[in-house]
Amino acid sequence: MKPRENLVRLKQFQVNEKRRRMAQLDSMIAEFDRMAAELDAQIISEETKAGITDLNHFAYPTFAKAARLRRDNLRTSQAELVEQRKSAEAELSEAEAELAKAEALENRDGRGRQDAAASRAMTG
Repeated sequence: MKPRENLVRLKQFQVNEKRRRMAQLDSMIAEFDRMAAELDAQIISEETKAGITDLNHFAYPTFAKAARLRRDNLRTSQAELVEQRKSAEAELSEAEAELAKAEALENRDGRGRQDAAASRAMTG
């Protein structure tokens, strides 16, 4: 196997790895969103059951307070994942550009060898 072929395979592997990472981040963001929506529904249900929606009221449900805190933590984590996704997207673009360069080099080298073989065949 030629060094350029190894380079192309390496770059392809890196691009595939970055795509897997993006898919993983997307699924985690969606899962956090789903969990936060469930917590919102539980908070509303608990507030409706207690008849108290004021957070500062002394009788505000403890479960609703805890659920709000968990939901807020999930939203914070989700925002961090969105930032990670943005940086992963930039890394993917960079890896795809490197792959394109490596493939172009491989194609150029392959064409050069074919041209040399064809000219030898014509003169030979």
